Amino acid sequence: MNRPIRQVKEDEHKINHKIRAPFVRLVGDNIENQGIVSLREALDLADKLDLDLVEISPNAEPPVCKIIDYQKFLYQQKKKQKEMQSNAQKVVIKEIRFGPNTDDHDYAFKLKHAIKFLEEGNKVKAFVFFKGRSIIYKEQGEILLLKLAQDVEDYGKVDQMPKLEGKKMQIIISPKAAKKK
Repeated sequence: MNRPIRQVKEDEHKINHKIRAPFVRLVGDNIENQGIVSLREALDLADKLDLDLVEISPNAEPPVCKIIDYQKFLYQQKKKQKEMQSNAQKVVIKEIRFGPNTDDHDYAFKLKHAIKFLEEGNKVKAFVFFKGRSIIYKEQGEILLLKLAQDVEDYGKVDQMPKLEGKKMQIIISPKAAKKK
């Protein structure tokens, strides 16, 4: 049975003896002689402190290295990345459906929903669905979507103008930046 060979991702940081530069710039909290030192001195110092020499900035001249516990460093980096992902704003798209001959009352009702969605920070995808022969009213559908865009102008901006795709004409509106109170 042939198993696929799992490729090991190469570490993004060179550590200890993988560093090839003759001289390195040492930085960190637990070091008294910061600055440019030979690689041998830096490795000896890291060994004496029972920590790892990690190349932080390989493109600098000479490369910048730090004496730290590498596993702890990786753990903190993963933690920071996870925190940044959780703080990232998730985009929610709410859909509103119209017919080509939507009545004024129905339009007003759906307009209130669109405004509420935009105030909550969600994107709105409004579309007119043409059934059967109602495709002959595509101008009315476009006018309806443009009217919606104009009515929600204070709450959001148009990302995509009305576009006909098959039996659907749609428009996408994203919320304006929230006002600071």
